[in-house]
Amino acid sequence: MGNEARGVIQNFWHVQNNRDYAALVELFTDDAVLQDPIMGIKQGIGEIKAFMETMNVSTKDLGLHFETLEISGDSETAWCRWVAVTQKGRAEGCGIYKTSSGKISYYRDYYDVEEFKKAVS
Repeated sequence: MGNEARGVIQNFWHVQNNRDYAALVELFTDDAVLQDPIMGIKQGIGEIKAFMETMNVSTKDLGLHFETLEISGDSETAWCRWVAVTQKGRAEGCGIYKTSSGKISYYRDYYDVEEFKKAVS
């Protein structure tokens, strides 16, 4: 018990920092839900996999990468403050996560959509 969710999310960001978003798919449960303010809701591992594959292309095209600012969590939930960075700007956001059996079962990002669009357009 203790910081299991925090460890899962630290691993998530370690993998994400390699900029191969498709590699993140194995960190989600089969029935996971991912919610993003722009991309909408992705339900199940198939939709999450397709989303992560598009992230591989879109982040490269935009010269976009993410940096973690802070991660905290307990046995089942965690959160992370992050910043999206491009040559055009930065946009801060926050992700909340629920884990089950060492995998992510729920992930939702919160960020100012207009601020994000300015950083990537």
